[in-house]
Amino acid sequence: MSPSAVTPPVPAFPFPLPDLRSALLAWFDRTGRALPWRVGREGTRDPYRVWVAEILLQQTQVARGQIYYDRFLTAFPTVQALAAAPQDAVLKAWEGCGYYARARNLHRAAQRVAHEGFPRSYDGWLALPGVGPYTAAAVSSLALNEARAVNDGNVRRVLARLHAEPQPTPAWVQARADALLDPARPGAWNEAVMDLGATVCTPASPRCEVCPLRPWCAAFASGTPAAYPAPKVRAAVQDVSVVAVLIGTPQQAVLERRSGALLGGLMGLPTEPLAAGENPQSALERLCARLPARPGAFLGTLTHVMTHRRVTLHLHAAQADLPRRVVAEEALSRMDQKALLLAAQPALL
Repeated sequence: MSPSAVTPPVPAFPFPLPDLRSALLAWFDRTGRALPWRVGREGTRDPYRVWVAEILLQQTQVARGQIYYDRFLTAFPTVQALAAAPQDAVLKAWEGCGYYARARNLHRAAQRVAHEGFPRSYDGWLALPGVGPYTAAAVSSLALNEARAVNDGNVRRVLARLHAEPQPTPAWVQARADALLDPARPGAWNEAVMDLGATVCTPASPRCEVCPLRPWCAAFASGTPAAYPAPKVRAAVQDVSVVAVLIGTPQQAVLERRSGALLGGLMGLPTEPLAAGENPQSALERLCARLPARPGAFLGTLTHVMTHRRVTLHLHAAQADLPRRVVAEEALSRMDQKALLLAAQPALL
């Protein structure tokens, strides 16, 4: 079901919509960011380029995301190239972007699109693996000119400040985004709101002096625009400890395939989690018994933060008659890359 089918009634606005829309779109036409996925006429962007960008940028800022985007499009310039690639190659091209379930879903969806063609509507995009309401709205508006309003962190912040709403719920944001959307230029409108949130209506230091929406902004009128919306309550960070072994060298080592939502499909050093209160030596012995391997020298400890987990990794050398892999050819998580760097140059970490 589409967002518009479940949101509250259309809200009343304390400002003239035509004037506000004209002001924001005029600002966007002058200052909109030149991004590689915006190539082509407004409302008819390349759906593949828009899709890849929207999936990748869900957890990555644009400046850094462009590097990953260019690398991914170089490896897979078309949806057919992506669909035909083995999953290991897709994960390798995604390396460093994190949240690898996105890459696996993108690959699965590309295989469907290569066979059936690109979806021609919001609902068609929403039916693809890994595509949620935000991505479906973004692609259908930017590539198909369908009147669908996006709802992401930038949109939430812009609309919360426009109305001086401290606690904007997803339904509240979607209702106002739907009502504000310019039906004549839905793709440009979505890009304009996101650009405004990313470059002007920023979280900590909004640049109200250059904002095209300042005449109607209730948060600006309050004198404390950065107070809106109120900070979200963040989930507590969970501390996790693991032991890992390097069998071989940082260039050629025994690697295992990871499982789970975050790192599933990647390769990594053999690891074993510590139970609460357990000594790393006990976990090391359990890991070496599983492989099997003989434990060796202690190589060091590192800390890596991922999502809501802070991982402390205790790295040891080990010996075993097991096949090695060429590390540079495999897709590894940032944690494993740091562990291999620790093994190669322990004084750096």
